[in-house]
Amino acid sequence: MLICDDEPSLRELIRVSLSSEYSIAEANDGEESLEIARRLRPDLVILDVMMPRRTGLEVLVEMRQDAELSDTPIIVLTAQPGTREEALREGADLVMVKPFEPKQISDAVEEVLSARA
Repeated sequence: MLICDDEPSLRELIRVSLSSEYSIAEANDGEESLEIARRLRPDLVILDVMMPRRTGLEVLVEMRQDAELSDTPIIVLTAQPGTREEALREGADLVMVKPFEPKQISDAVEEVLSARA
């Protein structure tokens, strides 16, 4: 699983919520997110919208256009509820609005992975 967010504290919260069940990689900006996704081919990506060097929506679009990554489940995180529809239109499997509880992220991961199984 790949967690992409420029806020270390949020990455840590997500990692702690999921690390007992999943192997976790992390990226702190959009460029690094794409590089790691291409190298590791994660089973799921948790992608923040607001990141430096490329936004999460730009990363989402690029992943959906990449033959090797196009089927990767992606959960988009946003502090701006208005970006929800755009993220879904661009191919996000699920969109979560910040702030959220740790249980919500683990439930979302399970929901997305179950739907893809």
